[in-house]
Amino acid sequence: EQPWAYPNLCASQRVQQSPAPSISNSEGDILFLLDSSGSVSYYEFSKVKEFMWDLVRPFTFGPNDVQTSIIHISTTPTMEFPFDRYLSRGTVQQAIRDTRQLMGDTNTGKALSFAKEKLFSNDAGARPDVPKVLVWVTDGFSSDDISEPMQLLKDMGVTVFIVSTGRGNYLELSAAASQPPEKHLHFVDVDDLPIITKELRDAMLANRLRVVDITSSSFRLTWPQLLSQETGYYTLQYAPTDDLAAKRTTQVSGAHTSLTLSNLAPETTYEVALVPESNIHYFPPQTIRVTTLVHCAPPGASWYHELHAHSYLFMLLSEEISPAQILISDSRPHSFQVSWAPTPDSVTSYQVLYGPLRGNSAQLLEVDGTHNSTVVENLAPNTTYLVTVTAIYSSGMEKSLSAKACTQEGERATWAPTP
Repeated sequence: EQPWAYPNLCASQRVQQSPAPSISNSEGDILFLLDSSGSVSYYEFSKVKEFMWDLVRPFTFGPNDVQTSIIHISTTPTMEFPFDRYLSRGTVQQAIRDTRQLMGDTNTGKALSFAKEKLFSNDAGARPDVPKVLVWVTDGFSSDDISEPMQLLKDMGVTVFIVSTGRGNYLELSAAASQPPEKHLHFVDVDDLPIITKELRDAMLANRLRVVDITSSSFRLTWPQLLSQETGYYTLQYAPTDDLAAKRTTQVSGAHTSLTLSNLAPETTYEVALVPESNIHYFPPQTIRVTTLVHCAPPGASWYHELHAHSYLFMLLSEEISPAQILISDSRPHSFQVSWAPTPDSVTSYQVLYGPLRGNSAQLLEVDGTHNSTVVENLAPNTTYLVTVTAIYSSGMEKSLSAKACTQEGERATWAPTP
């Protein structure tokens, strides 16, 4: 890839692109809101185009990876190209290079309303269930109001990053950017845009579902704090890519930002989806593909390898089924019964973790491995609880399954006159 070259810039003014590692497995639609009005000089416009390309250059482009588009801020908003037109590094680079300034007024509010329409439009090549990121590069000036259309975008789950190359109004821009502003708002001179490129790119990736600590039978998922216990919960769905019908589902409260999935098959690729269930804002599901590592035995111990392989397979077969389902019954104002099935011999105990879906507390019950039910007591009436049953195996491995449970309304107190 060659550095950008403009005939009117001397060599010292050109930004040399430093090598950056390729970033794959990051699905999302990235929309650039580009100030193309007459308040921006040709030189500034060229530097912003360099910055845009350098920001997305390491990503892998495609229908299952990153797609990008540009909307011009001018008298009338204009889309430079739809999301699904350029799906390789070379074509995206050339499309950004070929982008020409439109001049006109700085009607940013109109452009934001137009962006809201296109970010969720099939005609524009946008995808319905992928993360949406808006990057607005501005000189800090707008001819119309931006507060309402920007809030509508954020309410629909769009993450907004703002880069101001002018003075700008800090209070206005910090309110427009996603929270917290220290991660989503940057003030920088147009010649110093390369300084913030990596930081901004890392912040964009931090707003995604990611995977760490991969082993042959487990991996840990991490995600940004989108919810709280008061505003919703997360549903996680995962299945091998070659057997999507074997999908498993678990739920965790909105206070969680990570979860370890265990009891997985070695050397297997899984499709994972994180679905934030919010009662305030819409957050699009996030997906990721993860491949577990190869399972290895100690070198030179062939008998150990064979025995361990058989026991591992048995462990998978047995642990796949417990707990396979959770049943909530006998719900009362201050208690309910939790049952699960089945109860294989390899389970030493069960842990029942429960807490109000909109609360900050959780309690733990220990249940012997020979039992498959327990009564949860001392609960608040007319309250939704998240209940997680974890099977603890003699091997040390664990399997969890969650369900929601609701207590009944309490009996109304009646008044009677004293005899």
